[in-house]
Amino acid sequence: MTDDKRPDPESLLPLAPAAFHILMALADEDRHGYAVMEHVSARTHGAVRLSPGTLYRTIQRLLEQGLILETRERPAPEDDDERRRYYRLTSYGRSAARAEARRLAGLVRLAQASGVAPRTA
Repeated sequence: MTDDKRPDPESLLPLAPAAFHILMALADEDRHGYAVMEHVSARTHGAVRLSPGTLYRTIQRLLEQGLILETRERPAPEDDDERRRYYRLTSYGRSAARAEARRLAGLVRLAQASGVAPRTA
């Protein structure tokens, strides 16, 4: 599906937390599934741990939506395991992640304005 035939990324919101974390993990480099799980856990200091079932179900949904793709590019054979599948964020996926980040930032601003969340300096 080409970008012009895809729905507006805003229509995908809100993204499930697991989907948003996976998109963020792929924002800076291609990763295989286990590396995505490790990256999310490390980035959240262990607060978010994706189970293999959640990870691969979500990856399948993100592939179907065109937010990520499976890449054929692989690391050097000595650094790779041929069973691994590597994933890459698409431009459509980056747009959806940015839209979700804007949505979440708006919620934080509302929480700050109502006194529920502390205001940042």
